[in-house]
Amino acid sequence: MQFRRVHTSYIFRMVLLQRYCFNGSVRGFLIEGNGERQHESLCRLPIVHHHGYVCDLPPNHRFPMAKFHKVLDYLIKDGVIVPHNQVISPQQVPSEIACSVHSAEYVEKFFTGKTSAEEQRVTGFAWTPGLASRVRYETGGTVLASQLSLQRGLACSTAGGTHHAFPDHGSGFCLVNDLAVAARHAVNTAAACKVLIVDLDVHQGDGTAFIFRDNDSVFTFSMHCIQNFPLRKQQSDLDVGLEKGTGDVKFISTLHDYLPFVLDAFRPDLVLYDAGVDPHKDDELGKFELTDKGLFERDFYVIDEVVRRGVPCACVIGGGYSRDISVLGNRHTIVHRAATKVWTQRKL
Repeated sequence: MQFRRVHTSYIFRMVLLQRYCFNGSVRGFLIEGNGERQHESLCRLPIVHHHGYVCDLPPNHRFPMAKFHKVLDYLIKDGVIVPHNQVISPQQVPSEIACSVHSAEYVEKFFTGKTSAEEQRVTGFAWTPGLASRVRYETGGTVLASQLSLQRGLACSTAGGTHHAFPDHGSGFCLVNDLAVAARHAVNTAAACKVLIVDLDVHQGDGTAFIFRDNDSVFTFSMHCIQNFPLRKQQSDLDVGLEKGTGDVKFISTLHDYLPFVLDAFRPDLVLYDAGVDPHKDDELGKFELTDKGLFERDFYVIDEVVRRGVPCACVIGGGYSRDISVLGNRHTIVHRAATKVWTQRKL
């Protein structure tokens, strides 16, 4: 375990009721098309989704791109969400917002297809216009989910969690760091003074840790497998490295040891939660042994601990890898099911 800093001094904040009561204002929201009408109709847990979250990849590509639509399909099929008054579509993130985290050179190169073959190889993707488009929708979706959570208390996207992207390059299937962009945008627009990123993907959020390494407004907490990618770890504000083979009991007990302490010490105005399912025992790139039940317990605990303190929480799905897209898509819905339970029990 590495612990770089805990903020013990902070601005006392009031949790304003209007954060949880929609007042009709959508200024600054990255909502697509008839988004204002969409937003006005929301009366349940906000779910951010866009058909553009998926793009074409070469046959047998390692990244399970189709999973993003499967997430929404299962949520609708199982009656967890009601599309017409719960699902809202984001716009693509503008260049100027992406540049708040990434270098202008990198953003221009990636958005326009000028990255080199070597730069593309490191990311795991060959550049296409469709790939650039989906990344911009995904990042816009995380920004929108964070904004909606500030209004409603809790919101989820059906994508997001690209925590391996650095300011000047992508890595590990991550091209633009959506968590970092959403956190920086919330601070830059004064929507939040302090943002906590809780990253429970099986892989360390190295890009996010690097981006905010000297930033007192954003606290990065990563709980991950120490024997997994990336080989070279960065230093988060709080790193909790667990051994491969970690199962439900050890993972959940460790989470209980650290999360309340971080929440109480840092006192965030917004929490971004990366609920990667690659800690699952059947994940092809994970080395933990969590079950479906363990993932649900993990997600419910995180979200409820945040929300019960009056802190807005925005959730993204993070990593997850399986050749069986149906199984993987359903696994990724666990965080939405947990969030729905919190939404109902806390009467948001």
